[in-house]
Amino acid sequence: MIRHVIMWKFKEEETEKMHEFLTGLKALDGVIPEILSMEVGINCKDGNNYDACLIADFADFDALERYKNDPRHVAVSQLCKSIRTARGAVDFEV
Repeated sequence: MIRHVIMWKFKEEETEKMHEFLTGLKALDGVIPEILSMEVGINCKDGNNYDACLIADFADFDALERYKNDPRHVAVSQLCKSIRTARGAVDFEV
């Protein structure tokens, strides 16, 4: 199994759009079949480097690639790309 971890920093003036993005991302769980599990969270501690994160599990790297290329994920990602200032990612085997 592959665990996919993504963290984002968003433009300060884009809080409303950040919530819109995260809601859209959460809505993919149960819709895109490759997602085995998904957690999306907003940082609750001031002073940390990132504002939100995604932790999702996939059967293998092929399933992760299908998720990344799914048009529903691509549409949600476009909003994120327009409002983020930084992104970090780690994929590892569980």
